[in-house]
Amino acid sequence: MPRDSRCLAEKPGEKLKRRVVVTGMGAVTPIGLTVEEYWQNLVAGTNGIGPITLFDASLFPVQIAAEVKGFQPEKYMALKRMDRTSRVTHLALAAAKMAVESSGLKLESENPSDIGVELATSGMLSIVADCGDTIKNKPNRIDPLIISKIAPSMVPAQVGLEYKMRGPNSSLNSACASGSDALGTAMSHIQLGHCEVMLAGGAEAGVNSVAIASCARVGALSKEKDPGKACRPFDLNRSGFVIGEGAALLVLESLEHAQKRGARILAELAGAGWSFDAFNDTAPDSDQEAVAMLKAIKDAAISPEDIDYINAHGTGTKLNDSGETAAIKKVLGERAYKIPISSNKSMIGHLAAAAGAVEAVAAVQTIIKGIIPPTINLEMPDPECDLDYVPNTARVQKIDVCLSNSFGMGGQNCCLIIRGFE
Repeated sequence: MPRDSRCLAEKPGEKLKRRVVVTGMGAVTPIGLTVEEYWQNLVAGTNGIGPITLFDASLFPVQIAAEVKGFQPEKYMALKRMDRTSRVTHLALAAAKMAVESSGLKLESENPSDIGVELATSGMLSIVADCGDTIKNKPNRIDPLIISKIAPSMVPAQVGLEYKMRGPNSSLNSACASGSDALGTAMSHIQLGHCEVMLAGGAEAGVNSVAIASCARVGALSKEKDPGKACRPFDLNRSGFVIGEGAALLVLESLEHAQKRGARILAELAGAGWSFDAFNDTAPDSDQEAVAMLKAIKDAAISPEDIDYINAHGTGTKLNDSGETAAIKKVLGERAYKIPISSNKSMIGHLAAAAGAVEAVAAVQTIIKGIIPPTINLEMPDPECDLDYVPNTARVQKIDVCLSNSFGMGGQNCCLIIRGFE
């Protein structure tokens, strides 16, 4: 579907929409500390879930998570910045460094006001987890830098400080839809002419006592004792999700800017669609999930028939997986049975605010490499989840257009269309 560097306007007099492309990526995940390592393990079906080591979980009802292993923050930032920031910022800065380097951007040659940061995170839980007892028993001993370390707004701020990016800079949280939401919002900044380049994605360090205890208390976490089988999206015996941590950032540019500097273009972020269920605190509404998908498809100026692959939200909870399946059928009809779908969360757990960004990296790689990562642990199909979820083994298949779904607890939905660049 060849197109000019700008999409056609839908109505006479309507402003032309700028195309937005991906030119760099960085990722720190439970199965890899670089994009390539993450991708290789994703395709291999490597499980990143194991016993919790970041705190003593011996008395907790859930003792497993998807932790980032072997991460050395000092490799990515000065010791002073490392000491004055928290784990979530360390993960974000590492992903940012990799993304900028892979993009080939020469920051010294760019106008700093034309480069912004949009980063999804929800780090405030760590304040309670790390400081609750101190505040209660010794309030004068509280770390004076705690707010600047943990406040969600400081995560993109630290990235902007590190690279002197003076364009739009904000944090974003729409629960589990946040990572995709950040990418869609960054795309809009570029399309509206607020900047030429955005460093966008998500970072999360949610493996802490408060997150594990609270999510286990409401029954949202997997009850599997075997970490290797804990996350089972779309399987009849799925019992909940697994908390994960990590970060992914993508360099987004206007097509004109990328071409002018001779950038290597990885893919195009062609569309985004948002909706809100207004239905229930936790239960999803498949009708509104379908609305977000259809809006993303419309925004990308394609039709449902153009979709080759769906990177599913696929958390492994009863309601999410059956609801997402129903929503896909509403959008694609009978063609839903012919489209491969897979869930990266089966291997990396649920990275909450970072999930959509980490999955967007996988979607870009799927398009570039022509390989669809599997959904592992799918052993007994659920009759309500009867589509092609690429069970257990990666599949070689040419993919031109990917729909990437992210649905937040509470009903905030964001879907992206990522396509090969033409």
